[in-house]
Amino acid sequence: MERFLSAVLMENQGGRESLFGTIKIAVLPIAKVFTMCFLGFLMASKYVNILPASGRKLLNGLVFSLLLPCLIFSQLGQAISLQKMLEWWFIPVNVVLATITGSIIGLVVASIVRPPYPFFKFTIVQIGIGNIGNVPLVLIAALCRDKANPFGDSDKCTQDGNAYIAFGQWVGAIVLYTYVFHMLAPPPEGTFDIEDRNLPIKSPPKDISLEQVPLLMQEVVPENSKAPKEGKIKYFLNFLYEKLKLKQILQPPIIASILAMGIGTVPFLKRLIFTTDAPLYFFTDSCMILGEAMIPCILLALGGNLVDGPGSSKLGLRTTAAIIVGRLVLVPPTGLGIVLLADKLGFLPPDDKMFRFVLLLQHTMPTSVLSGALANLRGCGREAAAVLFWVHIFAVFSMAVWITLYLNILF
Repeated sequence: MERFLSAVLMENQGGRESLFGTIKIAVLPIAKVFTMCFLGFLMASKYVNILPASGRKLLNGLVFSLLLPCLIFSQLGQAISLQKMLEWWFIPVNVVLATITGSIIGLVVASIVRPPYPFFKFTIVQIGIGNIGNVPLVLIAALCRDKANPFGDSDKCTQDGNAYIAFGQWVGAIVLYTYVFHMLAPPPEGTFDIEDRNLPIKSPPKDISLEQVPLLMQEVVPENSKAPKEGKIKYFLNFLYEKLKLKQILQPPIIASILAMGIGTVPFLKRLIFTTDAPLYFFTDSCMILGEAMIPCILLALGGNLVDGPGSSKLGLRTTAAIIVGRLVLVPPTGLGIVLLADKLGFLPPDDKMFRFVLLLQHTMPTSVLSGALANLRGCGREAAAVLFWVHIFAVFSMAVWITLYLNILF
């Protein structure tokens, strides 16, 4: 009897230690993220004012144009191969599925809450589009840095996690600059600020009466039938470039992903650039050094962006709360079901815990920061800033809970 009781006590104690260890592993990365964001908030506050709005804009531009592409190129290029690309096919599919399921949940939530006009589609987008790049990279870096992490070697943990995340970013960029850009189109009034009646209109020439002005004005494109064939081909390619919005899709992180996949899948080029004894490895090493600066810079900028607060949003408390609940509470269980089903059907690489963890993170992250940038471009940036503020505040707590659950399921 005494042996039985001691065995039960030892098992309970071991279970508590295992639970506490899992919670510690899940919460510590969030605590690190929160600490660095708070330092950015402090640097941008009026009491210190080292990181003003202009400085944060420059810092964001530096991260997006240089540091993040360097990180993606170095990490993805070293990890990728043609065989691994075939094994990782479910990562881009998971990004598309996350967008579809998140948008469906957003549609249901928006139909119930009925956000103020004209923010119905805006609400769907804010719930449906998560951050699949910057925040997961930060979490993976913070998690793998701990030697007690359950994924093993810190360097391999970081490299694999960053490679998986980078492999899904090109699909996320296409979704952002096509689907999200279309969904955030202004209403028929031409502006999200529907109280403003002084909408800009194209005024007719003064020497023409109003009766002579056509209802639809069409710009005449001069045609030159004698133009050479090469000129017509160039015009056609430029037309496709503009219509497909390739300039918006081919952003620096996406170009870095394409280059890393193109070079990493060719053995000769990979041995030339990405192996440690390669003649051009100094370039990869330089990118790795620059890429390491991405995490602290983007967290300082994100924390600094929160210094302005939620601002004067027209969404209202009910719609903002619905977006927070939809994005952080309703979307992750759906993603968990998708990943578990894909695992049961044999779509995922066997015994790769990090692969499954990254897939789950793609469904768990707060609203995409880039969707906020597109919203600003479309004229609803003030409401997007308010949503990003509150979603990221509550995501600190929700991500800790979901990551604890994921680690318990995986391990």
